[in-house]
Amino acid sequence: MVDTDDATQIPEEVKAMTFEAALEALEEIVQKLDSGQVSLEDSIDIYTRGTQLKRHCEAKLRSAKERVDKIVVGSGGAVGVEPANLD
Repeated sequence: MVDTDDATQIPEEVKAMTFEAALEALEEIVQKLDSGQVSLEDSIDIYTRGTQLKRHCEAKLRSAKERVDKIVVGSGGAVGVEPANLD
């Protein structure tokens, strides 16, 4: 049985990964699972790691979204920034 704490906690080595490295690792996991050449036990372990990688990628994207600002020009010509609405 999968320990749900393992699935929800992102290990430090995954947290240290760049978005691109985590996405590449996640793509490799999807390919392995899609191949059908992985045992059930390995599939569970791989799926757990995939869940961790997915959550890490989502957190990286959320962080990037929060840092994106939109340049705005006020009515008097003053230039400023405000959070971009990317939804």
